[in-house]
Amino acid sequence: MAGNGALSGAVIAVAGAGGPAGQAALLRLAEAGATVIGSDNDPERLAEAVDAASYAHGGATVVGDTVDLLDREATREWADRIEKDFGRVDGLVHLVGGWRGSETFIKTSLDDWDFLELLLIRTVQHTSLAFFEGLQRSELGRYVLISAAGASKPSAGNASYAAAKAAAEAWTLALADAFRKAGGPEGPTSAAAILVVKALVHDAMRADRPNAKFAGFTDVKDLADAVVGVWDKPAAEVNGKRLWLTEKP
Repeated sequence: MAGNGALSGAVIAVAGAGGPAGQAALLRLAEAGATVIGSDNDPERLAEAVDAASYAHGGATVVGDTVDLLDREATREWADRIEKDFGRVDGLVHLVGGWRGSETFIKTSLDDWDFLELLLIRTVQHTSLAFFEGLQRSELGRYVLISAAGASKPSAGNASYAAAKAAAEAWTLALADAFRKAGGPEGPTSAAAILVVKALVHDAMRADRPNAKFAGFTDVKDLADAVVGVWDKPAAEVNGKRLWLTEKP
């Protein structure tokens, strides 16, 4: 690949780019030399994140697309447009997040499940189906899901959230199996990997709660480093793997 960055020449899409983790990912991917295409359902937040990454890395191509990832056809059009405009697509980083919980198990609202099923599962389904063929065409295709430790050890008040995250993980592992099968005897050339955190923390959270410990939390900048790190290893080493950024429960 041309250029000096570890990802120079790569074209990487970031879903959920407007949040703190998305902003950090845009910055880090741009720093690594990638062309970065972010999407978010909040155009203003997305524009701020894109502008910040573009400003920090003047030579980088960082663009934003407002895409409704709950619309399967719109998501497919986004994937196709990226490949058409940039000639390739080498990654989809899935940072669409959201949380709802309850005080106790019995107080769980299934309205929370309806909300989280769309946000945490349906968006994974739509992006993985839309980007699969393009990522498989790339010699360094990666699908990266950010998940939570709670998916492996659900707590009583987090039933909906943990179940949604577990379903998203299962879907991503099925995607990994598809990459494995497409690679044949030679092994996969593209990979789907899961980065597992307890929770995320960023500078604004620390400023709001200066006395909080945030024990076991992953800083969004460290998460962004881990995202770039998924490309450092061969596809076979990361495909179908849960890569833990916190202690296993």
